[in-house]
Amino acid sequence: MIYNIRKIFTILSLMILGGVLVYNCEPEPDSLGEQLFLDGAANGKEVPYDITAYNISNNDTIRADANTLYNLLGSTANTSATGVLGAFNESQFGMQKATYFTQLRLPANDPDFGTNAVVDSVVLVLKPIYRSDSITTTTDENYVYPDGNVDAKKVVNTYPAVKYGKAKKKMNIQVQEVTEFMNGYNDPVYSNKDFAASSTVLGSKEFSGNVNAITITKDSDGSSLFSSAAGFRIPLSPTFFQSKIIAKKGQPELKDVSNFIRYFRGLKISVEESDGYLFQFYPNDMELIMYYKNDKVENGQNTRPQLKYSFSIGSANAHSGYYQYDRSGAAVANFTPDMENGDKKLFAQGMGGNSIGIKLPVLTINELKKMYQDQKAAIISAKIRLYIDDAVWSNPYAKPSAFTILQGDKDTNGKTVFDYTTDYSVLGSASTFVPFRTYDTTEGYYYEFTVTQSLKDIVESGKDYKDKFYKIDLAQFISTSAGSLAGFKYTSRPFSMGRTVFVGTDPSNVKNAKLRVTYGTK
Repeated sequence: MIYNIRKIFTILSLMILGGVLVYNCEPEPDSLGEQLFLDGAANGKEVPYDITAYNISNNDTIRADANTLYNLLGSTANTSATGVLGAFNESQFGMQKATYFTQLRLPANDPDFGTNAVVDSVVLVLKPIYRSDSITTTTDENYVYPDGNVDAKKVVNTYPAVKYGKAKKKMNIQVQEVTEFMNGYNDPVYSNKDFAASSTVLGSKEFSGNVNAITITKDSDGSSLFSSAAGFRIPLSPTFFQSKIIAKKGQPELKDVSNFIRYFRGLKISVEESDGYLFQFYPNDMELIMYYKNDKVENGQNTRPQLKYSFSIGSANAHSGYYQYDRSGAAVANFTPDMENGDKKLFAQGMGGNSIGIKLPVLTINELKKMYQDQKAAIISAKIRLYIDDAVWSNPYAKPSAFTILQGDKDTNGKTVFDYTTDYSVLGSASTFVPFRTYDTTEGYYYEFTVTQSLKDIVESGKDYKDKFYKIDLAQFISTSAGSLAGFKYTSRPFSMGRTVFVGTDPSNVKNAKLRVTYGTK
């Protein structure tokens, strides 16, 4: 009989790879397993089992350099990698503050700014992620363009940035010069690295939480005087760039890349406040623009036209995120991870915060193995169910919508190594594979993580389970431009703003973390 069940699973696996599974939004066995119930092929029964769920401390640190924040924007991956700015403080996780560092380069070595060049203005443009479906338009028909006092029309389209935290607050974003060499593009940098910076602020501007797209056209003929894509523009000191850049024309500091990145070492972008919200932006879309004028004689007159000089602030520059935490007084500070007995509450947080560990008790594994051997009970579906702890986490903040789950094991040297779960490696290429599902029910908001194949491997193969566990993070796996996963190490954890509190191993709580196994017998 177990042969027939195995045969059914083989056929169904081929069906999965053919993409014929149907998603159902109600809690149920895997589509793989539900076929076993057809025409009386098997009797299914769902049984909840206790699990050991615990916090994994990452010491509030994660690798957050160009290879994790920027490199994934390149030709081999999609554009899901982002930088984070802002600060957010609440009672469960405490304060989290994000600062961004970046090098910059000249678009070409040894630039010539002409004769008597003088900087008019400099602006740093950030491109926060915004809600394009929400737009407010304001039009000024009587606008006067300042360069030449030209009568014009100014149209501003305003969009709200996507924010996590206290969305109605305003924050002051400031820019400083980095005084410490940031090393090379490929050098690893961790999120607790605060590069030294000058105390002098090059520029600052209040961020209301919105981004603007601006268009200015002449009244006389409708021609464009100025246009900018949706972004946030921070004015910087013209005097600084006059002495730092223009005055160095023809000198060694501007002759090549190596000299320049040691002379002008980078920019630090931060917020002054310690509470408000976090927001994401695309590092590849940042702009640093210097507007200047130089002598240009036409028909015997010196016209001094305005010119635009754009620094290279993406490309091969070093980038890094600096994340500060203050956990004092926060609920998470009261929990020391207990891998043996589990933790009653699970504090999951991106950007170097806690991960979740899940161990299946040996007694549970042995019981499932015995059922398989004695009753020919084949596992149809296996899910890890975690409830959000609404007793402490009932708020307007967005609930997590992305997770990664990995298998952890010990190598021959006793070192913990990670990889995709076998559910990902076996079924991950199928468009119908669903690694987790979300349920909003009258009994609570919960997530179910698919571990069917990995549990079957343990129970039905007889492999040793002693050192195996699952690791869950608030993040998503990064895909390449071809649509395949870039590798289990490539996730959005370094820039994931989310956090939430789950019910962990707490037998006194009806929402206790559980493994829910559906098995079939004949």
